[in-house]
Amino acid sequence: MKKILTVIATLCMVAGALHAQELANFSFGGGRIVSPQIQNDSMTFRLKADYATYVKLSGSWMPNPYGGSIDMVRGANNVWEVKVPCPRPEIYTYNFIVDGVSVNDPQNILVQRDGTRFLSMVIVPGERSENYFEANQRGTVSHPWYDSKILGINRRLTVYTPYGYENNPKKKYPVLYLLHGAGGDEEAWTSMGRAAQILDNLIEKGLAEPMIVVMPNGNPGQQAAGTLNLATKQVTEPDAYVKSLVTEIVPFIEKNFRAIPKKESRAIAGLSMGGGHTTRATILYPDMFDYICPLSCGIRESDELDAQLQGIKKAGYKLYWVGCGTDDFAWPGTQVLDKALERNGMQHTIYASDGGHVWFNWRLYLNTFARLLFK
Repeated sequence: MKKILTVIATLCMVAGALHAQELANFSFGGGRIVSPQIQNDSMTFRLKADYATYVKLSGSWMPNPYGGSIDMVRGANNVWEVKVPCPRPEIYTYNFIVDGVSVNDPQNILVQRDGTRFLSMVIVPGERSENYFEANQRGTVSHPWYDSKILGINRRLTVYTPYGYENNPKKKYPVLYLLHGAGGDEEAWTSMGRAAQILDNLIEKGLAEPMIVVMPNGNPGQQAAGTLNLATKQVTEPDAYVKSLVTEIVPFIEKNFRAIPKKESRAIAGLSMGGGHTTRATILYPDMFDYICPLSCGIRESDELDAQLQGIKKAGYKLYWVGCGTDDFAWPGTQVLDKALERNGMQHTIYASDGGHVWFNWRLYLNTFARLLFK
């Protein structure tokens, strides 16, 4: 009995020592380092770097978000610090540059993945960003797989179902098909776009109809996000992904989820490349979606454009909503689309925001047009 108690005591001591070592990583100079820290109208960033000769801060709110930086100052216990004015409410990403090497903030558990990069992020609170935080009533995000005969691979989707979906097996819902841009995948809208949080908040406040949101992988040769490390393939057939979206993904969702299988209960929206997929899907399949929302993509003038838009007009639709930043390289193409819709007598909305081709805008667009769907 004594031997058993001795073993138990030893194990407890080892576990305690390991736990203490883990906590030590967060306790420097008598307390845990807080970074970032938002107070009133300022943000403070801190990093403990004992042997660094210089540390800089780079953030997406800076005038040059792709190369600009500001110096941090070494303080007590080799904790480097800098305080900056708060930018306007939104989500921002940042990193530290330690002796020329880019590192994330080890004290910040909030990160988002942009393709192959994981970035520390900070949410500046305010009216614009209030729906980016967690709601009280949260939906479910799942990752079902479907077989694509068109693409010849098994592929993963991201699907959001609203709060209460599991509790009422008889209730059916409309569906928004939400498409990402180049460099993204089926996790882009939930990681960088905060799609689940935005929908949760809008639905809880009664500002949007409860809906299913389907976020496919728009890279036709990918089985899933690169983080799963699955083999890819070359897909050269034009419109292969769009065909799979409409003829495979939509039927899969309507078979496996409680989706309303009607045109008036389907919406499609996408940013950049996904905006191109949105316009192409509605041109090829004008009888499929009643709500059409291309974002930051525009369109090119062509001899076929009017006839293509007339196909959509003839099929009928309830909303054609176009979002783009006036500093976006897609803004000229958005103006082309605006004029084409106008001359074809198609009612539509052009939502022009400031800024360029960035998630700063795409979160805003989702937070805006989602309120208009299925009304």
